[in-house]
Amino acid sequence: MSVIVSPSLLSADFLNLGKDIEMVNRSESEWVHLDIMDGVFVPNISYGLPIVAQIKKISRKLLDVHLMIVQPERYIEDFRKAGADILTVHIEASTHLHRTIQQIKTAGMKAGVALNPHTPVNQLEEIIHDIDVVLLMSVNPGFGGQSFIEQAVEKTHKLRKLINATGSPALIEIDGGVNYDTGRRLVQAGADALVAGSFVFKSKNPEEIIHGLKELDS
Repeated sequence: MSVIVSPSLLSADFLNLGKDIEMVNRSESEWVHLDIMDGVFVPNISYGLPIVAQIKKISRKLLDVHLMIVQPERYIEDFRKAGADILTVHIEASTHLHRTIQQIKTAGMKAGVALNPHTPVNQLEEIIHDIDVVLLMSVNPGFGGQSFIEQAVEKTHKLRKLINATGSPALIEIDGGVNYDTGRRLVQAGADALVAGSFVFKSKNPEEIIHGLKELDS
């Protein structure tokens, strides 16, 4: 299976968001990544439910929604109604993670769990069987365009070993500083999906960049 690419709209042109989504629709990407930030869990504020609902109207890709917010369990049903296909919450923000994962699945979405750079993968040992996607942050969450944290490659390798050892169906997704070099090393370490923001949307040919990321495992 070729690597899944999830272009991050945080780096898109918000004055021409429809145009950028149409580009993603034409591209080989399977998902489109939406970063929801509340200014509390992370220092930045991005966009919320109304924008997600509008994106859903024109996107032909699965909406990969990443909640960087406190108490994410309060908004599960709201994001389902807005059109999320994958809903990812942070382990650091979820006091009752098992319950939250079950609520996401009951609502009909794939359940993702995100880990900040400092959070070890062994914290997932008791819950890995219930997760559809594990999102490893390879930058500190809250801003686009940050430099890649090198430890993310070894962390990906550790997570792949955990998933293989337990027989979990979880996919490994990486978010932050992804380009051809870091992406290739992450895929070699076991990543299934790559989130790419600036590398895609700041390029002269975003569709070509997405194609190149798709080819990293070939």
